Formats: sequence, structure tokens, C-alpha cells
Amino acid sequence: MMDAGDLQCLKVVALMGGLRSSAWMSSQSLANALNISPQTASRRLKSLEATGLITRTVRPDGQYVAVAPAGEEELRHEFSAYTRIFSPEGGYYILKGTVISGLGEGRYYIDHPQYREQFLEKLGFDAYPGTLNVRLDPESVRVKRRLEGLVWIGIEGFEADGRSFGNARCLPCRIGDCPGAIIEPGRSHYPEEIIEIISPAPLRETFGLHDNDSVQVEVTHD
Repeated sequence: MMDAGDLQCLKVVALMGGLRSSAWMSSQSLANALNISPQTASRRLKSLEATGLITRTVRPDGQYVAVAPAGEEELRHEFSAYTRIFSPEGGYYILKGTVISGLGEGRYYIDHPQYREQFLEKLGFDAYPGTLNVRLDPESVRVKRRLEGLVWIGIEGFEADGRSFGNARCLPCRIGDCPGAIIEPGRSHYPEEIIEIISPAPLRETFGLHDNDSVQVEVTHD
């Protein structure tokens, strides 16, 4: 296994331009970036050079350092590891929580023809009028924050019947074998632990759900 200090030094060399080409750097500049002494920085460079992870060239104006192919491979392994850490296993997120009652406004908005047309076009289903409201447990609240990095589907607002209907965004999901989507109105001020779900099926009736019942929502991604 590669020494942690050498790996950190290799990362900094790459960040200082050494991955694209030979980059000028002094032991002092590298030491400052690593928050170590120049002597230690020099030893790190020698260690990386000895193992073939970097190349160094001394010129009249100083030393130039480049990440060698073997060093780039080490960095790619590191990148792959972090990708696995921050990507959900199997390409999906699981949100857990309990069913709660909403304010009763979901049915009116979801059933509007201009919203329903967009749901059908963009989500692939005709939404049942109403939403399933879920209060997430603390761990799932943390998972929900990671959903911001996924691609949401925009639902455009419009003017109708003398009033304004706002934008929204949706994220496809499933509850059991029922497709659905988490929907977030653009002007919503819901607490972050609350999610609303639309579906072609009446989810409460389909799964016999009542307030305080546990429910699990699966969000898949590419």
C-alpha cells in the first residue's frame, strides 16, 4: 500500500499542474501546499521519484516535476475509491420514513390539466390526484441532501384561471413496485425532512398505508 504522505504529495503535485505537464515547483512551495517542512517535502519528492510515480528535471530556474504514468494510475485508483464511497451501491438511494398527513393542497395542484400533461410527457405516467407525504428519519435526511447531485426533471409553471401556478421539479422513484416521483414545488418551504411523492396509483390505498406507518422510497439513477 502506498504511503499516505506520499499519496498526498502526489495529489498536490497533480493539483499544481504536474498531471498535465512538467510543472515548476520548489521544495518550499510544495511544503507550503502540504503544510510540512521543505526538508520533508524534498524527501517526499525523492520517494515518489524512486518508485517511478513522478519525474523530476532540474533546469537553471529550478526543478520541474511531472506525474508519471504510474503516478496517474495511482491517482485514478484513488478517484475510483472515492467514487464508490460517494455513489450509492447498486445505483440507487433508499429513503426511509413514516407517512404523515399533508395540507390537502396536493390534490388540487396535481390534478390541474397543465401539470398532468407535463407529468405524462416527462415522467411517463398520469399522476393520481394527490401526494403521499413522508417524514424522513434522520439518516434519510442526510441521504436526501445527496439527491441534489442527481438530474431532476423540471415542471414548468403557468398562468391559468386568473392565478399563477409555480415551477416544480421531480425526481423519479419507486415505492414497492409502483413508479412515482418526488416532487418539490419551486416555492415550497417544507422542512427538509418532508418529501411529497406523486404516482399513477393511490399509494395509501395501494399499500394500505396510514399515518405513522413506515415506508421505503427507492431513487434510482444512471
